Amino acid sequence: MIVIHHNPACETSRNVLAIIKAAGYTPVIVDYLSEGWTRSQLLALLAAADLTPRQALRETKSPASDLGLLAPDVPDEAILDAMLQHPVLVNRPIVCSPRGIRLCRPSETVLELLDTWPQEPFYKEDGTLLVTT
Repeated sequence: MIVIHHNPACETSRNVLAIIKAAGYTPVIVDYLSEGWTRSQLLALLAAADLTPRQALRETKSPASDLGLLAPDVPDEAILDAMLQHPVLVNRPIVCSPRGIRLCRPSETVLELLDTWPQEPFYKEDGTLLVTT
């Protein structure tokens, strides 16, 4: 089973979802912006992806700067608390598969998590060729 923590407004997230589907998978799609996170869920995802809250923090197109989270002395616990209140602060997409859990930025990172790849040439939304057959 493949699970994608997805933001449909994010081009990278849409590209990753399209790659997964083009490879023949039917992923479980978690719209984390509407569902939010629990502390234990987010901690488990970050640990499995070998990320700290700071490493998973979305710094652009998020309230990270307004919330004062970008200073190097902000502790991970404060970043985690902010992520729980503002799910958009978590960088995306995070994909879970039997091969591991990764923050899939850039989008081609998802290929490391798939046993099969798209069988046709695959182009990202911007027209960049990602997979050739």
